[in-house]
Formats: sequence, C-alpha cells, structure tokens
Amino acid sequence: MPVVTRNAPDRTVRFGLAFIGVLLIAVNLRVSFVSVGSVLANISSDLEFSSAAAGFLTGLPLFAFAVFSPVAPGFASRLGLDRALWMSLLILALGIVLRSLPVPGFIWAGTALIGMAIAFLNVLVPSLVKRDFPTRVSQVTGSYTATQAAFAAIGAAVVVPVAETSPGGWRLALGIWVGLALIAMAVLLPWLRRHRAGTAHVITPDASYLSPWVSALGWQVTIFMGLQSIAFYVLMAWLPTIEQGQGVPATTAGIHLSVFLLISVFASLAAGGILHRGSDQRLVSFTSGALMFVTFLGLALAPDLILLWIFLGAIGCGSLIVIALSLFSLRTVNYPQAASLSGMAQSVGYGLGAVGPVMFGGLRDVSGDWTLALLVTAGIMAVLTVTGVFAGRDRVISASN
Repeated sequence: MPVVTRNAPDRTVRFGLAFIGVLLIAVNLRVSFVSVGSVLANISSDLEFSSAAAGFLTGLPLFAFAVFSPVAPGFASRLGLDRALWMSLLILALGIVLRSLPVPGFIWAGTALIGMAIAFLNVLVPSLVKRDFPTRVSQVTGSYTATQAAFAAIGAAVVVPVAETSPGGWRLALGIWVGLALIAMAVLLPWLRRHRAGTAHVITPDASYLSPWVSALGWQVTIFMGLQSIAFYVLMAWLPTIEQGQGVPATTAGIHLSVFLLISVFASLAAGGILHRGSDQRLVSFTSGALMFVTFLGLALAPDLILLWIFLGAIGCGSLIVIALSLFSLRTVNYPQAASLSGMAQSVGYGLGAVGPVMFGGLRDVSGDWTLALLVTAGIMAVLTVTGVFAGRDRVISASN
C-alpha cells in the first residue's frame, strides 16, 4: 500500500486509500479475541471446560503474540509487506471460522491461528505506517489504535446479545467477526495486485539497519512496551473483580469497564495529535506513565474514589499504547528496522502482558487482599515512567546507542 504521488489530488486520493486500509486492518486487531471473555461462561458450560482451561483459552492469544511476534519481520521479508499483511488477514479469517466449528479441538486450533495472525498484524502495521506515512506517524497510529479499541468495545457489547438470541449461540457470536477480516482482505486486494512488482522483498541491501536486539534504545522501547502492557491487561483482567470486592454490583462493574474502554479511545486520538508537536516524546511518556502510577496507588490507598482512578487509568492506558506503537517508527531509520523493533518489543511486551495478571492474582492470594498487588503494580508503573523518559528521547537506533 505505498503512497506514490504525482500531483496534489492524486496524492490526497492515495493517502486516503492507504489510510482506509490501515483502519480496516485495525478493526481486526482486538475484537476477535477480546469478545471471547463476554461469552466465556457459555463456552465453558457447552464444552465442559474447567476454570483452568477457560483461563488458558483467554490467555492463548497473548502467548501466541509473544511467540510469533519475532517471526513477523522474516514473514514479511519473504512475502513483501503488503502480501504479508493480506496473508495475515487470511490466517485470521481461517482461525475465526475454525474456532466456531463444532469439531473437537478446533476451538484451540482456531484460537492459536487467531493469535498468530494478530501477532503478525500487530508487528507489521507500525512498519506499514513508517513506510506509507513517515511524516504522520503519531496521528495515524493514534487513529488506528482508537479504531481497534472502539471495535473491541463494540464487540464486547454485541457478542452477548447475539449469543443469547441466535440459534448458533456463542459459536455464531464469535464467528461473525470473520466478516470484518473478509472486508479488509477485499479492500486491500487491489493494492496487493497493483504493487505486486517491487514488494517481494522488504529487506534489501539498501535497507540495512542495526538490530534493535543489540541496541540500548531498542531495549528501552521494548521495556516501555512491556510495562504498559502489564498496566492494561491487569486492569482488563482484575478491575471488575476489584470493584465487586468493594461491593460494586457486577453489572455496574461491567459498565465501568466499558466506560474505561470508551475513554481510552479518545485518549488514543488525543495522544496521536500531541506526540508530533514537540521535539521528542519524553513529556507525554512521563505524564502517561505517571497517570498509571497514580491510578494503581489510588486504587490501593483510596478505593472509594474508584471512578477517578478508572478515568485516569483510561487516559493513561489509551495514551501509552499509542506512544509505544509510535516509538517503533519514531526510533527507527527505515520500515524494515521498524518491523524488527516491533517484533522484538511486542514479543517481550505481550509476554509480560500475559504474566502480569497472573502475578497480580498471585500477590492477592498471598496477601489476602488487593493492597499488596496494587502497590507492587504501582512500583512497576514508576519504572515505566522512568523508562518512558529514556525511550522518548529524540534519537534513532544506530551503532552509537
């Protein structure tokens, strides 16, 4: 989907088409696995899953993210970036269909394919943004991050009514998301054909770069990505339970979670508009990390102000993910290096994201309440805040950092 320009009108059209392509990919980045949680009780009852099996089903995509993210740059180098994105959408569609078929074991195979496909898309979209929108990285990143969050919120709201009112139950409710993948594939197919020549290889001798795995800056961005993932997935996993432990009805806690996701959409858009205005990203990274520190500290010390902490946490999480994804492009010299950094950071990041809720629950079991877990997480957010200052400096990965 490269933006090749000849004149102003042509440039505008091509930019618009490429931007629509990015948003269509973003629509598919969360909804197919986030929506599972809303019908997990139905799945467990139907398939006679234990609590451990149900927990593993929801965590499997995150582990797939960690495993397959480092593979994505090599996948793109063989197929070309555009073909790799399209093939990832095809794998996603196949996974969604398999997961919904009433065949023993297919729910696990389909879920694993969904995780692999989204891992590839998560890694390659920042590379696409670096290539096609080099001067508008933060704005485009903010837009596609907000889009994926918005559709995740919609999916969480829609899946239960569909499961309860349709003959297909939860299988149909989860299977309908294949339509989004097919729409994206259909829209992107003309680009794939148009740019068949010249995109077979992503990494060429002219696109040489220093590996982020041997760069201090690469590790700073990676740690930043991982710690912000802990913040988001801990809140997604445990915030409703924390509220219910304080006497908040389950329905109200669910509404609060939806409000959290909605606020994060606007926070992502705002962060995308702010990131490019300064000479670097230190201030916005520090501020967003500090909001998460205050959120977890507040939940531990002043739980009665739960709505305030939800509000601040939503702003922090919505901003942090845009910053993290933007850094993959802003801290690299070309889009192959952006793909490499994205693969590295998301592999480590989603690994930490998967471990974070488990650690949080373990600390709760050890201490008997939420205070210790919240204070430890607040300490982790303090590290995130400091790391953001380093990762937000105006520099790129080179032999000197």
